[in-house]
Amino acid sequence: MTSFLSNLFGKETLSVIGIDIGSSSIKVVQLKKKGAQAILETYGELSLGPYAGVSVGQATSLPEEKITQALSDLLKEKEVNVTTRLAGIAIPYSSSLMTVVEMPVVPPKELATMIPIEARKYIPVPISEVSLDWSVIPRDTFKLDPLPEDASVQAAAPTVAPTGKMQTQDVLLVAIHNETLSRFGNIAAKNQLITSFFEIEIFSTMRAVLDQTTAPMMIFDMGAATTKLFIVERGILRVSHTINRGSQNITSAISKSFGIEVDKAEVMKRHFGLTDTTPDGVNVSKIIILTLDFLFIEANRIILAYEKKYNKNVSKVLLVGGGSSLKGIEALAQKNFQTEVYGGDPFSKVVTPAFLDEILKQTGPQFAVALGLALRRLEEQA
Repeated sequence: MTSFLSNLFGKETLSVIGIDIGSSSIKVVQLKKKGAQAILETYGELSLGPYAGVSVGQATSLPEEKITQALSDLLKEKEVNVTTRLAGIAIPYSSSLMTVVEMPVVPPKELATMIPIEARKYIPVPISEVSLDWSVIPRDTFKLDPLPEDASVQAAAPTVAPTGKMQTQDVLLVAIHNETLSRFGNIAAKNQLITSFFEIEIFSTMRAVLDQTTAPMMIFDMGAATTKLFIVERGILRVSHTINRGSQNITSAISKSFGIEVDKAEVMKRHFGLTDTTPDGVNVSKIIILTLDFLFIEANRIILAYEKKYNKNVSKVLLVGGGSSLKGIEALAQKNFQTEVYGGDPFSKVVTPAFLDEILKQTGPQFAVALGLALRRLEEQA
């Protein structure tokens, strides 16, 4: 259990929480609003490893009852001191399907009837078993005049460009299995949480760490079991890719190399990282780099493919997720990418106590999802 502050501000406004239920831990961030500012009230994290009989930092696959209990324990923890039940909860990226599809330019109502039909090509289960959402991705190569909502069926026919080719538009298609929504709904209800939305984690992360930059950038999200790569342009998700390696692979490599227990390897990884050697002179960084090199090579492959397809440079890489809190990872990533690399700093978007600046900067990358959720929930209270 880790937590760092509690009740440092008054209760002038309603407080809200963002809850990120990951594979290795649950994270919570509580905010309130004072004037135009979002203020951090408390935040905390609870490892899920002990609930599955494995070490801290290891990925788990817990049943609904165990997750419900773990969340209850975190919300009741006195050191964290959560004081509200107004919540937003993240849906894991692995529990969703996202793809960009090309559709003809038609009025919104017509598009709404076409999307479920098109979705059948990409979703391996009956459409009735999922909840669909979509968003048109603006193109910057040419401007399309919007068609009116109440356009007739005749007017809804695909628009033909002067070249004779049918005009098309990119649409981000998102699907979440209804069983997943039901599961998270049950977890929320059993903890008396008032949830107004469930949001796929990448959108929460984007809200927490992106600025007003319009140039393409990559979000490098390193979790316990997987590393997710996202390319975002003008605040819109364009590319997503998952690598089935994460920070627990580093722990496992340290454990096997030194012949030590996994929990001791986890402590060694967190304490020394890429910056120090152990008291007996062992260089842990060489073992860590082997795993990170694979991730960076794959990330560079995704970046190069995007740049070749769209003829645009990725302007920077943002590191988020628990694995991105590893000591020295930002410097190593900078050596591997042909662009600027920064650690995600979600807490920079909220008012925090000055004496916590350094620790919040270090822990920030792993709380991006929870903070992004809280920011959205806070806006709903306005």
